[in-house]
Amino acid sequence: MSSVYSVDVEITAPVNDTEVTARVADAVQNLFPEADPDHRAGELVAEVHTMEGFSAELHRAEILDTARSVFFDSLAGDRFAFDLKKQAAFEGRVNFAVGEPAELGDIHVEVTVREPDADSYIDYVAPPTEDGKPIDTE
Repeated sequence: MSSVYSVDVEITAPVNDTEVTARVADAVQNLFPEADPDHRAGELVAEVHTMEGFSAELHRAEILDTARSVFFDSLAGDRFAFDLKKQAAFEGRVNFAVGEPAELGDIHVEVTVREPDADSYIDYVAPPTEDGKPIDTE
């Protein structure tokens, strides 16, 4: 059984004078293939309604536990947010940014879950694991 999820995912990434806008857009799209970033005053902004591509990358990189911990740490009501290292994203890798932002800034992702609820959506994007392997919770 698969649930229907209704989510708004806002992605923002600063574009510095030393950076090529298209490269920053590539970094965003490497992790969120559904995104079509707009350039606005020094940053790229995109909104998507799925995290399928990002979830696939978390599974491939086997960092589901890390992702879950980052998501749940920032969870407030129906929203959670996280930052990603831009350099890793250029290379198509997920690397959560914690602590001080990188010199060129991080990719900021804010997720609002409309249906059914944030906990279920986090379980969907980054399922619980046992010995590093996803556990089927359904």
